Amino acid sequence: MAAVGRMHGAAGVVLSVVALGAAGCSDGGGSPSGAVSSAASAVKSAGEAVSSAAAEAEKAAESAAAVAKDKLGEIKNGIDAKDQVSLGSVTTDADGYTTVPVSVVNSDDGKKSFAVQVEFKDESGHLLDTVVVTVTDVPGKGTGQGTARSTHKLSGTVSAQTGTALRY
Repeated sequence: MAAVGRMHGAAGVVLSVVALGAAGCSDGGGSPSGAVSSAASAVKSAGEAVSSAAAEAEKAAESAAAVAKDKLGEIKNGIDAKDQVSLGSVTTDADGYTTVPVSVVNSDDGKKSFAVQVEFKDESGHLLDTVVVTVTDVPGKGTGQGTARSTHKLSGTVSAQTGTALRY
């Protein structure tokens, strides 16, 4: 929800700029108080749009979490492997999506696959998106690599953490 906080801040800047402009300018036909009232109305509309966008973002994160839960639920005989997973640095790819490298270490003697849930969060810790990365056929005592990519474009400061990780 940090983006919402920034957007409300931006709406406040819009109000300040419009109010200052209205106070300093008049076309001769309207009053400055009428212009300020119009500016306040515009900011209220912007605030409603921000609230709507925040609700849509929350729905997208909830939907992605449900999909991730379903994918992980399909895995049979998986064991917790969270301690065998590490994430690299979060970056933004050329298309504007958030990505993070995923590395797994297979501590078993036989070839295994991994399903890793990666959670993308804002600087306040709110879930923005979640994806499941599958790293297949990792040799016994070997390592494997994958890349988690957000399902939609994320803004602001984004971090990534491992949610559930299964080895199967």
